[in-house]
Amino acid sequence: MAVATDVGHEPLVSATGAAGAVAAPEVSFDTHPDRYRHWRLRVDGAVAWLILDVAEDGGLVPGYELKLNSYDLGVDIELYDATQRLRFEYPAVKTVVVTSGKEKVFCAGANIRMLAASPHGWKVNFCKFTNETRNGMEDATANSGQTYLAAVNGACAGGGYELALACDHIVLVDDNSSAVSLPEVPLLGVLPGTGGLTRVVDKRRVRKDLADIFATRSDGVRGKTAVQWALVDELAPPRRFEEVVRERATELAGRSNRPSDADGVELLPLNRRIGPNLITYDFVTAEFDRANSAVTITVHAPVDRAPAHMDAAAEQGAAFWPLALTRQLDDLILRLRTNETTISTWIFETRGDLDTVEGYEHLLLVNAECHWLANEIVHYYKRTLKRLDVTSRSLIALLAPGSCYTGMLAELAWACDRQYMLDGPPLDDEGSEVRASLRLTAANFGVFPMGNGLSRLESRFYGHVDHLNWLQNKEIGSQLSPAQAAELGLVTAAPDDIDWEDEIRLAVEGRAALSPDACTGMEANHRFVGPETLETKIFGRLSAWQNWIFVRPNASGPDGALRRYGTGKKAVFDRKRV
Repeated sequence: MAVATDVGHEPLVSATGAAGAVAAPEVSFDTHPDRYRHWRLRVDGAVAWLILDVAEDGGLVPGYELKLNSYDLGVDIELYDATQRLRFEYPAVKTVVVTSGKEKVFCAGANIRMLAASPHGWKVNFCKFTNETRNGMEDATANSGQTYLAAVNGACAGGGYELALACDHIVLVDDNSSAVSLPEVPLLGVLPGTGGLTRVVDKRRVRKDLADIFATRSDGVRGKTAVQWALVDELAPPRRFEEVVRERATELAGRSNRPSDADGVELLPLNRRIGPNLITYDFVTAEFDRANSAVTITVHAPVDRAPAHMDAAAEQGAAFWPLALTRQLDDLILRLRTNETTISTWIFETRGDLDTVEGYEHLLLVNAECHWLANEIVHYYKRTLKRLDVTSRSLIALLAPGSCYTGMLAELAWACDRQYMLDGPPLDDEGSEVRASLRLTAANFGVFPMGNGLSRLESRFYGHVDHLNWLQNKEIGSQLSPAQAAELGLVTAAPDDIDWEDEIRLAVEGRAALSPDACTGMEANHRFVGPETLETKIFGRLSAWQNWIFVRPNASGPDGALRRYGTGKKAVFDRKRV
C-alpha cells in the first residue's frame, strides 16, 4: 500500500503494487451522497426516500455489469453511508422509504457474475457487511424511531427481497407480474446470503411449509398469495402505488418519538493517515506486526473532560469523543476485515484516564432516553462492538499501566477471546508506582448487548448468575487491581513484569501457528453462548452453512449452479448428501 494522507475522499477501490503488479483491491468505505453512483437520497420533512438506481457500469471491480438493480459491495457501502447519515444528520426523519428508480424492477439481489468471479473470502466478507447493514436498518426501527418501509415497485428477487425484509413494512405493487422471491436454492445452488431464510420464518412468521415452497420456487410469489403467506404486508395497484406508500410512510412517522426540530450532526470525513504498517486516526491507531500476522489497535481517551450537558456535546458535532471514536473504530474494523485478510490476530490496548472516559459515558447514559444524539451514539457504539464480535479474527486485550479499560472501553476487552493484565510497573519505567487497573460501570451490564441479547459479561459468566450478580452489586465503581481482576475472572491472566513480554509473545506466536479456518470456527462458537436470536442465526447457523456451500462443487465448481447460471447449461450436481 502506498503511503498516503487520507481525509475521506479517496475512490472506493484502488489497486497498487510493486513494479506494476496488480494487488488485491484496496477498499475504502468513505463516500457521501454527493458521490453516490447507485442511490439517491431525498428528504421530505419526516419522510426520507432512498431510491436504488444502480449504474450498470459502476461495479466496484471490473468484470461484471450491475444489471436489473443488482448490487455489489460498492452499492452496499453507499447504503450503509446513507443509513448512518439518516440517523445522525437528519433527526427529524421518522420514516425511510426504500424503493427503486427503475421501471418494473425493485432489485435483483447480489450480482451473480460478481459472486461467481469473486474469491471465497470476498464473498463471505461481502455477505457479512451486507448483513450488518440490514441489521442496522432494523436497529434504527427498533431503537431510533426511524422506521424503514419497502416500496417494492417491481420484481424483487434474492438479496432484493432480503433488503425489503430488513424493512418493518413491505408494500408490493399489484401489477400481475411483480413478485418477491428467494431463488438462490433452485437457481444457484446456494442460500440467500443476507438473512432471507431466517427473516421469513423468524421475523415475518411465515409457516415453515410455505417457506419451504417459497424458497424452492424460482419464480417467487406475487399478489394476494404474497399477502396471505405474510411475505409482504399489503398490495397497491400501480395507479395508487405512490399514494399508498406516502400514506403508510406518514402513518409510521406519526408513531415516532424522534424530534421534529433538532439540528443534525454532519458526519464529516475522517482524518485518517495510512502508511505501509500504520493506520492512524485522531483517537485510534493500528500498528502492524506482519511477521506474526498481528496488528495492535490502540484506543485513546480524550484529554479534555466531558461537556456539562448534551447540548454542548452536540455543538462539538462529529468531533464529540464518543462519536468520533466510534466512527474511527468502525472504519478501522471494516478496513482491516476487507483489506488485511492475512492479519489474523488483533491486539487491543487503551491509553488515557479512567475518570475522563467515565465522564463521557455518564453524559451519554443519563441522556440516552431523553436526547436523540446520546441515544444514537449509544446504539452506534453497540453496533460497532457487534461488528467486532462477528469478526473472524483472534482478539486479544492487553491491560497495562496507563490503560483506561472502564465501562464502554472495558467492553472492548470482553469482546476479545483473551485478556492479559500486567501485574507490575510499566515496562519502560520500573520505578513508577503506576499500576494497571480495571473498573466496572453500569454500562457493562446490558447497555451494549451482543447479538445473542446478552451483555458480554453475561456471555463470559454464562450459567454463573450468582457471580454476575456479585459483580453488579458489589464491584461497580471499584478500582480493581490485576490480582483482583484475575480472581474475579475478569481477565485471563495477570503476569508480572518479568513474565509479561514472554507471555504475550507466546500467545501471539502460538495463534499465528494455528489454522486460521479452525480458529474462526472455534472463536465463533465460544463467543456466542446461550440463546439463539435472529442475529446469531444469521451470523452463526446461516453464515456457517453458506460459507461451506459457497466452496462446494455443486455451487462453485466448474459445473456448479453458480458458475453455470446464465450460460444456458444446467448445473451438474453430486447427488450425495453430506
